[in-house]
Formats: sequence, structure tokens, C-alpha cells
Amino acid sequence: MPTKPILALIALLASAPLPAWAQAEPTGPTTDPTQVKPGRYRLDPAHGKITWSLSHLGYSTYYGQITDVSGEATLDPSDPSKSRLSITIGTASVNSLNDKLNEHLKAPDFFDVQKFPQATYVGTSVEPTSPTTARVNGELTIKGITRVVSFDATFNQAGINPVDKAYSVGFDGRAVIRRSDFGVSAFLPILGDEVQLRLEGEFKAAP
Repeated sequence: MPTKPILALIALLASAPLPAWAQAEPTGPTTDPTQVKPGRYRLDPAHGKITWSLSHLGYSTYYGQITDVSGEATLDPSDPSKSRLSITIGTASVNSLNDKLNEHLKAPDFFDVQKFPQATYVGTSVEPTSPTTARVNGELTIKGITRVVSFDATFNQAGINPVDKAYSVGFDGRAVIRRSDFGVSAFLPILGDEVQLRLEGEFKAAP
């Protein structure tokens, strides 16, 4: 019986790559951004927020968050420059952990949330700066005023979230803006003009 040819055929079949239809999709978690599934994603509102901080006369630092954040992203790990981002921010969700200050932040001399209930950010280009970081350039609109704003993004990981079983991709980001550029100049210089922003985003693959 010709066992050697049969054994050789078995060895060849075992070493051959699976056809595309039989290959399992990557589930992760992975910290390699090139392994991220390409396509459309939606920001998980429960895990998307903006933490802001600014100086109070140089003596202390105010910290707060904006938690009403929604958005979509299109990710292309093979060519990050083709990735896109669109974010909508509910200004009424600004929170300084101080009720009196919160009321003031929503007033006309700050965010004027009655007239401008939303701010937006539209990413226009992505420039990789390392294997896991990128510079995202785009346009930020606050109180009807649009300025070019860039932020530094760091890829955290991607994979099947063990809680909701959804394919998820997570990023952190950091940016610095001047609030006076957007017509938010009340109490300068008592409150600093430079605002530090820390961005958190967990995106779910869109169906």
C-alpha cells in the first residue's frame, strides 16, 4: 500500500493555510492595531467621556467631565490615513462636581447650552506617530465657532468584550485647546485659558 504518498499528502494539507471562508475572524484581545477589524464603529456612550482641567489662579486645578458623547468612526488598519471620526458632544452634560459652578458653565458666558446644546468634532486626517499612536486632525465647533484642533490618540486594544460579547476597540486621547478661541472667555485670567482634555473612547463594531 502506498503509505508514503498518503502521509505526504496529509502533511501538505495540514500545513496549508485555511481558505478565507474557513478562517476565524480575529477576536482578540490584541494590542496590535494592524489586527483590528476594518469597518464602521459606534462609540459606546457608557464608555465615552471627556475629562477637562484648567487652572484656578495658578493655586489649584479644576477638574470635570463631559459625559454626553456620541459618535462614529471608520477604521482602516491597513491605511490609518483613511480612517475617519465624527463626534457629537452634549454641552449640558458638563460637570465640575460643584452645583453652583455647573450652573455657571451652562450660562451664556460659558457654554450657553440653551442656544448651543451641542458641540461637534469631525476628524479630517489621521497621521500615525508610532505603531500604537496617531495624531488626529480635525475641526472642533463650540458655540458655533469652528477651529482646527488636533489630538494625540493611543490605541489600547481590540477584541470581543467579555461583558456584552461585542467586538470593541478602545482608545485614549489627549488635547489642549484655548477656550477663548471659542468665545468662552469669562473670568480670564482667574480661570485659565488653556484647557487640558483627556479623551476616552470605546467603540463597538456597527452591524
